[in-house]
Amino acid sequence: MPRVVELAGGVGGAKLADGLLAELGADLTVVVNSGDDLVLHGLAIWPDHDTVAYTLAGLDDVDRGWGLANESWTVMERLAELGDETWFRLGDRDLATHLWRTDRLRDGARPTTVALELARILGIAATILPMTDDLVRTELRTDDGWLEFQEYFVHRHQAPEVREVRFAGADRAIASAEVVAALDAAELIVIAPSNPIVSVGPILAIGGIRDSLERARRRAVAVVAVSGIVAGRALKGPADRMLASLGHEQSALGVARLYAPFTDGFVLDRLDAELRPAVEALGLASLTTDTVMTDDESRARLAAEVVAFGRSLEAVRP
Repeated sequence: MPRVVELAGGVGGAKLADGLLAELGADLTVVVNSGDDLVLHGLAIWPDHDTVAYTLAGLDDVDRGWGLANESWTVMERLAELGDETWFRLGDRDLATHLWRTDRLRDGARPTTVALELARILGIAATILPMTDDLVRTELRTDDGWLEFQEYFVHRHQAPEVREVRFAGADRAIASAEVVAALDAAELIVIAPSNPIVSVGPILAIGGIRDSLERARRRAVAVVAVSGIVAGRALKGPADRMLASLGHEQSALGVARLYAPFTDGFVLDRLDAELRPAVEALGLASLTTDTVMTDDESRARLAAEVVAFGRSLEAVRP
């Protein structure tokens, strides 16, 4: 099996990572968006990282799409009784993860070290890496002003229209040595079907990551992106509305245009097959398949198709 690095955020990234894990085992590294991270109740909360980790460990709540299965909510219920904010709900078992993580960070451990330790504790064969050890926060400008990502995404239910996006701290952040090493050793790089603006965008904004992608392509390693937009709609989250409000086409083609400068191949859903000529006109090879991952079998099938597609490409374009 090839060594594969996936750039991922949230549920779509976690689902494809789960399929890739079934295909690749320890040959998979997932570089996760940390721009959505926050400190709440004094604890370090890593939403995208934990969605990936819990999914790969088989512990995720499939129905909710976040958090751990078989949760209880005693702490949140008591916080509500005390009059505290509970709009960002954390289950009791999930809270244990955040307590442990916060203690490790306060002891001086790097975020990358903490992520590697948690994966080992959870028995995950793949490697999960934060995009950087530096502090980066995704912020969105709406008609209500600038909002932190989770305020927009969870508290306000993605209702405000997004006018502008920035990644505070990204101009000073650098990829960790582990992320650079994984990308430099990769035999295929996959961009997950995550929100291209606020899930993948922060990863690409980190110093060293774009350079690593270009080095990979110069040594004939393909970079393949999977569309998270199907028939003009995001399967989960506000990516479709965000594309439109920021001036991009609300379609898989709009996503392909964002990725074209640094990718070699693009995977579309069958419902978007008519967009294939326009995608290929961007200089991208294309694959049309069923990209909707509804169960373990469909995750594994899509992962296998993406790996085979990527391995077939000549990565260096004129």
